[in-house]
Amino acid sequence: MPSPEVWRRVPSWDWHRAGAEAVRARTIINAAQHAEKLEGGSSAEADRLLRALPGIGVWTSAEVRQRAHGDPDAPSVGDYHLPSVVGYAFTGQKTDDAGMLELLEPFAGHRHRVIRLIELSGIRPPARGPRMAARDYRSI
Repeated sequence: MPSPEVWRRVPSWDWHRAGAEAVRARTIINAAQHAEKLEGGSSAEADRLLRALPGIGVWTSAEVRQRAHGDPDAPSVGDYHLPSVVGYAFTGQKTDDAGMLELLEPFAGHRHRVIRLIELSGIRPPARGPRMAARDYRSI
């Protein structure tokens, strides 16, 4: 994994070629500038510090804490598909973020682990229509 210093030095054209628009690149560079503060504390402290940075919300904070802190209780609220997958696994019906959190409440302390187990089980709601085409930002 590149160090925060390496992330801070990535030139703008490399971000562009990688498909990361300028606002996303600025968010990553800003987070790299605060890396030392983010690395030392608890997952709860990392959540507070991450969400104080412009461009980082609840979803990004959860994703970072899952991977960097191994947080077993960081559900990715705001994920496009996840509530439907969790709702379908528990009830056979799709749900929203609030419904997902309600279904996961009995597993407090392990909500991310439960989500990963559901994802690995292969249980998914039926597909409804064609897949969305991926956007290629590199030629812009």
